[in-house]
Amino acid sequence: MALVVLAIIAATAVGVAAERRHGAAAVALAHRLITIMVWGLLPFIAFFVIARLHLGGGVGIGLVLGYAGHAILGTLAYLIGTRVLHLSRPSTGTLVLNTVLVNTGFLGIPLTATLLGHDALAPAVAWDTLVSLVMTFTVGFAVGAAFGTKAGERPRDRVRAFLTRNPVLWALVAALVAPDALAPDALVEIAKNSTYALLPIGFFVLGVHLTVEREGGALAFPPPLTRPVLVVMVLRHAAAPALLVGLSALTVDVPDAYIVEAGMASAINSLIVSHLYGLDVRLAASAVAWTSAFAVTAAVVLSLVL
Repeated sequence: MALVVLAIIAATAVGVAAERRHGAAAVALAHRLITIMVWGLLPFIAFFVIARLHLGGGVGIGLVLGYAGHAILGTLAYLIGTRVLHLSRPSTGTLVLNTVLVNTGFLGIPLTATLLGHDALAPAVAWDTLVSLVMTFTVGFAVGAAFGTKAGERPRDRVRAFLTRNPVLWALVAALVAPDALAPDALVEIAKNSTYALLPIGFFVLGVHLTVEREGGALAFPPPLTRPVLVVMVLRHAAAPALLVGLSALTVDVPDAYIVEAGMASAINSLIVSHLYGLDVRLAASAVAWTSAFAVTAAVVLSLVL
């Protein structure tokens, strides 16, 4: 857990320093890294990890409850964004995005191991792979296409943008139908190890975007704790785990790891989707920063207490 926290702080700090020192060049590098992740690294990881994942054997009704919870939370975020905060269409999309896309991998899995022990890792990995990963490249990219300014105006244009700017979706589809022979052990291991590169790259990109100048010339670091960011924090860290507990009480008990994962921070991928489709990148960066800071702080405090 300590290494994850240090990596997050270091990568974000490097991104902040790069933008302050190099300005437009750092922003251009961040955009190139997003392109590399979307069109290269993420499809490779998704195909070889999912291709060897066996869905049978009781992954648990808790995973189904996870999707139900995401649907409820996404709807709440949309209603709050449109009816209460009166946000623009791109900002509303970002509010929904940062609510339903969750960092259950780099934060959730280590935190689960710290709080619940090694035996809780299996359900934590199942949640991350079968809920968070699938949500990102289906619902996440769909929200981007539906609300973004770079997806076109007509519904057909937005559908086309969803399908053509989402290579990971096609990698997931291919992985589900591919025989195991197309995913040899060596490439599966490379894909799994490649996921470690996503953490420093993602938080470097976050650091760059946090320090992009505002119109008045003031730097946006640390990011402002605005009402939309507070909404994301409440939905992510309070409503999400409470909702899963409630749904579990109505159906069956779910592993404690699911509840921990449900309350994790907004995913870095929300920043990537916001960039690709023209959502509110500043709001996405601020929400990721504040929810990550809260999750990391809570992890450290709880690990010392328990």
